[in-house]
Amino acid sequence: MSRFKNEVIHLQSHVKTLQMCSGCLLVLVLVAGAGWWHAPSDLTVHVPPDLRSGSTRKWWEVPPESVYAFTFYIFQQLNRWPNNGEEDYNRNLQSLSAYLTPGCRSYLQADYEQRRRSGELRKRVRGLYEIPGRGYGDDPDTRVKVISNRDWVVTLDVNADEYHGTEQVKRALVRYPIKVVRLDIDPELNPFGLALDCYDGAPQRISAPAPVSPTNRHSDRPLGGAS
Repeated sequence: MSRFKNEVIHLQSHVKTLQMCSGCLLVLVLVAGAGWWHAPSDLTVHVPPDLRSGSTRKWWEVPPESVYAFTFYIFQQLNRWPNNGEEDYNRNLQSLSAYLTPGCRSYLQADYEQRRRSGELRKRVRGLYEIPGRGYGDDPDTRVKVISNRDWVVTLDVNADEYHGTEQVKRALVRYPIKVVRLDIDPELNPFGLALDCYDGAPQRISAPAPVSPTNRHSDRPLGGAS
């Protein structure tokens, strides 16, 4: 009789052990489910533009190549006035506001208002492009200065052209030192997680501009106040 009693006690102990294991597994499943539920659905990974060689990056790091590409792209779009600078400049500020810090947005808005009042934007068509031989690949060490893992200074050497109607009124070769910061606060509007923080010093002419027509010569300065 005692043998059967011991067997029953043994089986009851085994059942309790299985119940405890089942409870632990349930807790682990709930924890894993909660972690999966709160995991981000999108993860931004910055990949260098040149993929001819392999690259190993931590997902939170932003390589200098990506910082330069972002800066040039946004700055070029900001300075693209296809029809009328009086309308296009302000529209660019609105559409690209997610890629500008609040301080830079305020600075450029004041620049727009000053230019509009002085008549420098009316019927102006503007565009800028990278000077051949002065891009990131030609001299990467001087193009992006890493301040920290959240701050950079990007040097852009660009050619800024402006037209009034069909007549070219300006061609200026300008060096822009542009501050860039990490601003990963709204992936829906800014998937890059970066923002321009305007200038790290005054823009500079790097060579004499080509001769221009006397028409509208009063606006022979590039965006941001370079003379």
